[in-house]
Amino acid sequence: MASPYHPPGYTPRPLHAALIATHLLGRIHPLLLAPVWIGLAAAAGRAWENYRLAAAGTFLVFLLADGVLLALLPLCKRSFGPVTPPLVGLALVRLLLTISVGLIWPTAAGMLSSIALQGVVLIVTWYATWIEPFRIGVTHAQLRSPKLVGHPPLHLLHITDLHVEYITPREERLLDLAETLSPDVIVLTGDYLNLSTVHDPRSQAEARHLLASLCQTTKGPVYAITGSPPVDLPEVVPAIFEGLPITWLSDEAIETQINGQQLTIIGVRCTRERTLDAPRLQRLLAAVPADRFTLLLYHSPDLMPEAAEAGVDLYLCGHTHGGQLRLPLLGALITSSDFGKRYEMGRYVEDQTVLYVSRGLGMEGMGAPRARLLSPPEIVQWTLSSQASP
Repeated sequence: MASPYHPPGYTPRPLHAALIATHLLGRIHPLLLAPVWIGLAAAAGRAWENYRLAAAGTFLVFLLADGVLLALLPLCKRSFGPVTPPLVGLALVRLLLTISVGLIWPTAAGMLSSIALQGVVLIVTWYATWIEPFRIGVTHAQLRSPKLVGHPPLHLLHITDLHVEYITPREERLLDLAETLSPDVIVLTGDYLNLSTVHDPRSQAEARHLLASLCQTTKGPVYAITGSPPVDLPEVVPAIFEGLPITWLSDEAIETQINGQQLTIIGVRCTRERTLDAPRLQRLLAAVPADRFTLLLYHSPDLMPEAAEAGVDLYLCGHTHGGQLRLPLLGALITSSDFGKRYEMGRYVEDQTVLYVSRGLGMEGMGAPRARLLSPPEIVQWTLSSQASP
């Protein structure tokens, strides 16, 4: 039986399966779970022999504040995810904190500390949902190569993982930044719609409008590739791009000259199966002259071993979101990469190949929290030049 959540023949990865499960949970209104919240509050209070009512009440008050923060997001047109799944996650975090402090420090001072910790969780929740997802950073990166000749250097803007639900202040800020940077060329490396709204005509129309507006920020070409199969559905994404001045690269290598720089751009379709995608990359690279600067566009970092072995000069991707939710010192907990944390975000160099894994712009859909923590959205402006350039 075909699933509405992924294309035919695609086997869901663990993260994708979890997103589907949380999406189903998101259909339940949080008020319908009132008995669950009360039960969790009672469980939280049991760890406090002399302060059970205070512990349970504190749990419920802060959980209510969490729910209000999450419910206001779509009303204020900041993001559009369901309330119940992230609220359940926050309830479990608060339950663990309350019980832990109660078992270790069941005194009045311990209760004050527990309240303070609950306040910290609320502040982090507010920051991760209301602030950081809209703090787009511009990362400036440089690469000099003997394969590039002449002046001036080439300014390339890499944008990935838009995950558009509907237009928000984040997308408006993106357009402002792109216009200010005025790149010579723009490359887009997949995941244009949010997994929750891939079939929503309004979302599709707004994504198309955003892409058309991006094209107006550069006088040069725009190149694009597909992202993850469940997100960039073959029956949806081509229609969004139809008629736009964007060159779609699907298992193609094109030679082009931009701003006086000669390079080969290779776009590989992402199936999320390395055994399928790596051979296609190798076939494309076999026809590229060894002295030509090669730019590889592939949605995830999972072809890095093959790219490095073949001597690709620059490999641009996204997919990991930098983890989206990161912890201090530990970094990303989930990257959805076959290599785990090996290529979680940023710049990597292996042999002669430079890989950059962008944190991208949007957020996971379905029941995942529309949140970023210690992984703010980014676009990357590359300056590509010859080694002789000043």
